[in-house]
Amino acid sequence: MTDFARLLEAEIPRLRRYARALTRDVSRADDLVQSCLTRAVAKQHLWQHGTDLRAWLFTILHNQHVNDVRRGIREGATIELADAPQLTVQSNAIASLQLRDLETALGKLAPEQRQVILLVGLEGMAYDEVAAVLKVPVGTVRSRLSRGRDQLRRLMGMDEKPTEKEHSRAA
Repeated sequence: MTDFARLLEAEIPRLRRYARALTRDVSRADDLVQSCLTRAVAKQHLWQHGTDLRAWLFTILHNQHVNDVRRGIREGATIELADAPQLTVQSNAIASLQLRDLETALGKLAPEQRQVILLVGLEGMAYDEVAAVLKVPVGTVRSRLSRGRDQLRRLMGMDEKPTEKEHSRAA
């Protein structure tokens, strides 16, 4: 196995997790990852050794997903309940409901906000890595993340800021 193949293999779990979150379908996610890896191997000469392989692979995966969506494949984002960490018996039901609410809320976000939230929150990528993957400025990543988080809070009923009406009633 070549060094490049070993590096690719190490990134497969992250690619699969992100692909599953994007597609909401295990089979389509696996197809997306396979397509990404096939393209990466074919274009291996374009990757510069010493640069961030993870960002390069996520860019390929992201672009392939965008192309699939443009071809009419249904878009969505979710975190499958089967992928959630094991929970204690007491909190399992509550956590399932909260996770389902989160899945629903993520699905209602604008795709640009959802992508940034998944890359930062789920994959733990730095803002500059996300910017490289999505081919946008870091400032755009920050604003999409901020707006996406605000929208998630509202959708999840966790917005603690009083609305204008509530604020005037309290006075």
